[in-house]
Amino acid sequence: MNASLLILEYAVVGLALAILLLDLWVPASCKAKLGHLAAFTLTGILLASFAMHPETAHYAFKQSYVLDGLSLFFKRFFILAAILVLLISVEFADRMPTGISEYYALILFALTGMMLAASASDFAMVFVSLELITVTFYILTSFQRNRTRSLESGVKYLILGALSSAFMVYGIALIFGAAGTMKFTAILASSAALATKPLFLLGLLLTFSGLAFKVAAFPFQIWAPDVYQGAPVPSTAFLAVGSKAAGFVLLLRVLMGTVPNITAQWAPLLMLVAGVTILYGNLCAIPQRNLKRLLGYSSIGNAGYLLLGLAASNQAGAGAILYYLSGYLFSVLAAFAVISVVSRQTDDEDISIVSGLHKRSPLLAAALALGFISLAGIPPLAGFFGKFLLLKSIIPNVGQPGVALLLGTALFGIAVSFYYYLGVVRAIYWGKNNSDLPPIAVPVPVRLVLYVCIAGMLYLGCFPNSPLGTATRAVLALKP
Repeated sequence: MNASLLILEYAVVGLALAILLLDLWVPASCKAKLGHLAAFTLTGILLASFAMHPETAHYAFKQSYVLDGLSLFFKRFFILAAILVLLISVEFADRMPTGISEYYALILFALTGMMLAASASDFAMVFVSLELITVTFYILTSFQRNRTRSLESGVKYLILGALSSAFMVYGIALIFGAAGTMKFTAILASSAALATKPLFLLGLLLTFSGLAFKVAAFPFQIWAPDVYQGAPVPSTAFLAVGSKAAGFVLLLRVLMGTVPNITAQWAPLLMLVAGVTILYGNLCAIPQRNLKRLLGYSSIGNAGYLLLGLAASNQAGAGAILYYLSGYLFSVLAAFAVISVVSRQTDDEDISIVSGLHKRSPLLAAALALGFISLAGIPPLAGFFGKFLLLKSIIPNVGQPGVALLLGTALFGIAVSFYYYLGVVRAIYWGKNNSDLPPIAVPVPVRLVLYVCIAGMLYLGCFPNSPLGTATRAVLALKP
């Protein structure tokens, strides 16, 4: 057992416990600044992770945990997301009734679960890591106990999350009953024989259903708009980026790394789920006026695009998923950072609050506009090249039934998304409702988040070769 492989997870857990202990001695007026300490320390952990270069897969805890290129890519992804979310949380701290230090610690515990999910190498670790993520988000989504809508979102997420966990644990039990093991390596070795066992296939389908809930894919997407709207902005931001990426790294591990032959047979099912998810998310986003609810439906649509990479069942599709998630991180966090600042002025999240925003804060206006333009898939930002890679990955399968229809559905969804994404951009630069209001002062932590997100969107969109190469090398870990 090589427990030293978990050094990054140990560091994050230690930081979370340190934040809770410091809360006992730090004056109440300074507790919000503990978020700066957490973000700064996480930055050190992120930089230290680049000293790790696993040439081959290294296992710990009897092959339940693996450290390889794919897990390291996602660990860095999750740590970066947590740093940016913590900085947003510092700006949001005065809107929390109590317990801001506990809020920071919960973000770090959720981060630990995400990092464990990236290294899961058997179904027991899959379940434990997902439950660590999900249970912390039950609290994070309902943390504003003085707001009924926040409590409502927490209850909805609790009920539906518990249901998805029940699907998953039952599926894992069936997989263990049919395979006699929960380890990915052992299942991969006997996947050809297991592909003929209905019990194993049913267990795999139920497990896929549980993971589909985490990524907000149809028909397990109904929680997303309500939870996104009601939860505190930093919680929604971390849920939108971290939980979705954790779900997809597990889908990659299970479907493409463990049972690739069954995944190829399930291509029609994956294509159907992807197509319906794209249509549902984009069409339902059209009438939305609440910015966070709109991003909830947008998240559903983006889950559909990401499922294209799984439906492609090839290395190009897996690499495209990693690249797209990287661009999605910067685009979504830029949007939520702006919403966090602007909603403070009116305690509202309607699209009207960003009307004429360019006159009140050019930085906020530019960041929000670039975030939505990137999500729409317009060059030269990250979202364009990400969608291009996902569509390109499935083109080699165009001779198979339904692939051409799926491509048409994806292009239709992209065209529809232009309407509601660019509608927000139009309000930012051509809306006149709030243009006579005073300028908005952007706090330094949020300013830093916005600069990082803008740079990330532009870099990934204008110079895609290096990040794409990194993603391609990471998914080599999925090869048998």
